[in-house]
Amino acid sequence: MKKGDAIDPKGLISEAFRIEGIGYEECRSIYLDWALSLPLDADAREHSETLLNRHSIPDHPMTQVLKEGLGAARRARRRGGWKGRRC
Repeated sequence: MKKGDAIDPKGLISEAFRIEGIGYEECRSIYLDWALSLPLDADAREHSETLLNRHSIPDHPMTQVLKEGLGAARRARRRGGWKGRRC
């Protein structure tokens, strides 16, 4: 039996939408497991958008987690001046 596809190889995200009463923290844990199982060259943000379009259920915690996954990652930057040299 085929469990998932190229975007959701283990079927984790689709299964999370089927679990009745699942909470936000469990969905975040599932999302992290899903993201870590993607190939290195995969675009997690693009895949999150595809999964959101495929499975989105209003007020479901996984929908919220997928939307958060679409958020732009903050770029790490060094603070200049004396603030950057403080320990």
